Amino acid sequence: MDIRPVTFDHPDAVKLNDQVQAEYAARYGDGGDATFLSPSDFAPPHGVYLIAYDEFDSPVATGGWRTQDANDEGYGDGDAELKRMYVVEQARGRGIARRILAALEEDARAAGRVRMVLETGDKQPEAIALYLSSGYEPCAKFGYYRHYESSRCYAKAL
Repeated sequence: MDIRPVTFDHPDAVKLNDQVQAEYAARYGDGGDATFLSPSDFAPPHGVYLIAYDEFDSPVATGGWRTQDANDEGYGDGDAELKRMYVVEQARGRGIARRILAALEEDARAAGRVRMVLETGDKQPEAIALYLSSGYEPCAKFGYYRHYESSRCYAKAL
């Protein structure tokens, strides 16, 4: 497995983002995640976007973090927000998400961030299980979906 930093508008990132959006739409019956994201959100040192490639150089997983500080959406100073964690269906169950998560945490820590935060939904039990088993704990809701009943927010000190 080769994990590489890319831009959020890289063709492979766009392809996988389209796939994760389709999965969100299927699980939640809507148009996918409406949170605004810009390629500049993931530009170092204020974030990073990673893609995992398999032995055939095919993109199979993504994840990124972006800088957040205290604001009216409930973030705190020093937060790094996890975004677009996704593994294609045929590559699931091989520990790829856990490897990307660890790489993102290390990168955010090196950038001086003190807490990783994420928002997921109640129809993503696999994601919730990954985060809980990786040391994340429920926290006060934040972000675009903070007023949604199905929203679940988690945090981990870096």
